[in-house]
Amino acid sequence: QVQLVESGGGLVQAGGSLRLSCGASGRTVSSYSMGWFRQAPGKEREFVAATSRSGGNTIYADSVKGRFTISRDNAKNTVYLQMNSLKPEDTAVYYCAAADAWAVYRSSTVYNFWGQGTQVTVSS
Repeated sequence: QVQLVESGGGLVQAGGSLRLSCGASGRTVSSYSMGWFRQAPGKEREFVAATSRSGGNTIYADSVKGRFTISRDNAKNTVYLQMNSLKPEDTAVYYCAAADAWAVYRSSTVYNFWGQGTQVTVSS
């Protein structure tokens, strides 16, 4: 099993940037396809971005494409989400997740392990 811990959330003004980190312990992130999801108050959890085990394949939600970048440093056992040009509608709790799979997936049901989440608040 792998344990995931997110960090890097906070309060930022619209147009600003944040970088979220997802540190892993127990097993290396290289064993997993990794994803980021978010959940805003009163809304369902939604897919944000995902990366394959090697990092060679990435996918994004249309709402963040061109603004967010997912990356991974398997040597540091960490996955990142660089968020630029943030908008108030990006406000949510952001979750890191690991899937015991080779491909990249948008569906949360594929992911086996989840972090506790980190709050991102974007003010207008």
